[in-house]
Amino acid sequence: MKNFITTGAILLMTTTIASAGGLDRSGQNIGAIFEDGNYAELTFGNVSPNVSGVGFATGFGGTGAFTGNITPSYTQFGMTYKTQVSEEVSLALIYDQPFGADVDYVTPGYVLTTAGATVESDGITALVRYKINPNFSVHSGMRYVQANGFYSFNLAAYKSTYSNDGGFGYVVGSAYERDDIAMRVALTYGSEIDLSLDGNVGGNTLKTTLPESVNIDFQTGIAADTLLFGSVRYVAWDGFMLVDSNNPTRSGNILAYTDDIYTYNIGIGRSITEDFSASFSVGYEDSTGETTGNLGPTDGMISYQIGAAYTLDSDIEISGGLRYINLGDATTDAPVSGDFADNEVIAVGIKLAYNY
Repeated sequence: MKNFITTGAILLMTTTIASAGGLDRSGQNIGAIFEDGNYAELTFGNVSPNVSGVGFATGFGGTGAFTGNITPSYTQFGMTYKTQVSEEVSLALIYDQPFGADVDYVTPGYVLTTAGATVESDGITALVRYKINPNFSVHSGMRYVQANGFYSFNLAAYKSTYSNDGGFGYVVGSAYERDDIAMRVALTYGSEIDLSLDGNVGGNTLKTTLPESVNIDFQTGIAADTLLFGSVRYVAWDGFMLVDSNNPTRSGNILAYTDDIYTYNIGIGRSITEDFSASFSVGYEDSTGETTGNLGPTDGMISYQIGAAYTLDSDIEISGGLRYINLGDATTDAPVSGDFADNEVIAVGIKLAYNY
């Protein structure tokens, strides 16, 4: 049961952070470094948000009316390779898409129609883990993240495309394990990463600092063939800004956050047969009560997800899950004040894994 957490709880690895606070998408999970032996996995997720509201222009004149759905569906992809160098040392290379956004005001008649933003990112994390003894281990490594994007602000007739730029950060953590009760508690810190993306409007640049984060992941057996698992993710979004040197919004930034975000997940997994397992989990993110920008009009969330996994005779594991997210209501600030309520996200994920 030691490896159960990487099977029945599939969506905790692929789409747990989808539509969470800030620009978080992957959650930057490093769970593969704890797999036994040599290991490889591919993950794929599809996320379908439905976010809409009613708003009124406050800084540029005009009325708002109904926004329509402003959040197109998107996909998530990831892959990992882990190798056991010796009894004490293991290495892992993890690719994910850690941060992102896709907001597009397309409904005719709304004051922000044709405004929107896209952020895409790719991350590579190289990790080494050292087992001090059967119970304690430490892990560390480097993380590289590159991003690109697009921003359109119709109230200022401004459009800019931002080219790829990347930056390096580091990862460090430790873990405590007890094989006899399938227990593991892992703590991982990820550092800030600075980015500066070149735009295509008069030599403009887009600057930002991706925030530092802390992940706590745990699991423990609570009965025969039954596992309790969960996670806490902290991201220091307070003070985060996307700043275009042309200052198109008149406020000094395109997007800004004023609160740190904690995301919680807890669930139960159970082996139904030797080859088949299933899980159920709940996620929660508290609302801040603050007004939000028009590019991220949600505040907090609660989610419910089911997952299942089946291991083939070839030791290839196929797992997947479905997640429903009830997004917290939000009020947007200038230049368009609006109310966004009763919004939701549906996410599905699939993973192929191979131990050898």
